[in-house]
Amino acid sequence: MNINPIRSTADHRAALREIESLMMARIGTPDGDRLDVLATLVVAYEARNFPIEVPDPIDVIKFALDRKNLTVRDLQPMIGGLARVYQVMNGTRPLTLPMIRRLHTGLGIPAEALIKPRKLADHSA
Repeated sequence: MNINPIRSTADHRAALREIESLMMARIGTPDGDRLDVLATLVVAYEARNFPIEVPDPIDVIKFALDRKNLTVRDLQPMIGGLARVYQVMNGTRPLTLPMIRRLHTGLGIPAEALIKPRKLADHSA
């Protein structure tokens, strides 16, 4: 099995082409092992060269509301009174750990998506 590191876009494309040709390989066979190693190399290369930024927690909440056909008012049981909900959604108040837990449970949002620190908006001008 002669496999080289993926160091360039050309190497990446070649590895993807080879992975595509090996997709039907059975586990435990030489082709299956080659597929496994190539896939691992591609994942490492992509993580290093095409990192995915964690979305802003408020954008995640807005997306969940949109997906579930809910409004900001529906956040009250998870965040608190309507004034607090608007403060959080406008970025002037941070999410607290209890809010994150309730949003995770109530909307099914992964907690990891809600814990990214945000810079609070400054509306004191």
